[in-house]
Amino acid sequence: MDSLKNKWIEIQGYKHDGRMHRIWDDVYVIDENDEYIVVASKKTKVVEHDFRIRYTKEPAIMIFFKNHWWNVIAMLKKIGITYYVNLASPFVIDSQRVKYIDYDLDIKLYPNHDIRLIDVKEYSYHKKKYNYSDDIDKILRFNINQIKNYMSNKVFPFDDEVIKKYYEDFLVKTKKEDDLND
Repeated sequence: MDSLKNKWIEIQGYKHDGRMHRIWDDVYVIDENDEYIVVASKKTKVVEHDFRIRYTKEPAIMIFFKNHWWNVIAMLKKIGITYYVNLASPFVIDSQRVKYIDYDLDIKLYPNHDIRLIDVKEYSYHKKKYNYSDDIDKILRFNINQIKNYMSNKVFPFDDEVIKKYYEDFLVKTKKEDDLND
């Protein structure tokens, strides 16, 4: 398969029943290897499941894993980096689109190091509605503990300096593209 590195792509999040959940339009692939893909966005168009359109407020670095049941959005805010973790299936690439299934539960790591599990009620509701298997439930619960451990110990991708470096790379690479297009 051709590398997506240094290309603009789309991210598609789905629900367990195959229904579209959210689309990020035009994110830039900064890094890609056997374990993960890293993309960057800035004022990116997001289309929600109900077709509402919004634009991201702050720049972000997103990391999607091939073997972990979660992905990360590191939002570069004025107060510091806030990490938003989606409990989700490992991603696949299909027609230069990163695709995954969102499993509702999310974990946030704030710049003050506070860690919060969120959307627990949504997960309980969708677990029944979409008939999540016991295996999926066990996988997600195992991953919650792993993620919190990674966060507490600043294990990749929860390392502010690495995220800042990725963002700097994005700015340099996309500026070169802008210069070439002028």
